[in-house]
Amino acid sequence: MATVELRFSAQPEHVRTARLVAAAVARRAGVEEAALDEVRLAVGEACSRAVGLHLSNGLTAPVRVVLTEEEKSFSIEVGDEVPGPGGGSGDTVPGLDAALDPDADTEDEMGLAVISGLVDDVEVTTSERGGTIRMSWPVSAGSELP
Repeated sequence: MATVELRFSAQPEHVRTARLVAAAVARRAGVEEAALDEVRLAVGEACSRAVGLHLSNGLTAPVRVVLTEEEKSFSIEVGDEVPGPGGGSGDTVPGLDAALDPDADTEDEMGLAVISGLVDDVEVTTSERGGTIRMSWPVSAGSELP
């Protein structure tokens, strides 16, 4: 299992870099070429959401992106350090359900709705230590590059 971890300061100009890195690692992991635009867009939405949360809450901590290549899947986790409403146990909210939270910010709702429309396997979790959006895609067999 290969993992790439990217951390960047919560500034909008760094989201593009995260998108490019995610697409390159996804291609290398064997994600189908047709799905690479979805990867780019989903990572862009998730990173923009995390940057927005950090900026609106006055946090200086970096946004973290973890890209993991497994035997049959490729996953990306985008994490922020904004404490969620759950308080501690790590509430899990399936993608679109989180977007329908009446207490959620409208822009936040939109971003989560876009992500859940792009990615079939998405999970949003929140805890007192922050939130994570985990997305995954299947990989093609025998796609390892030298």
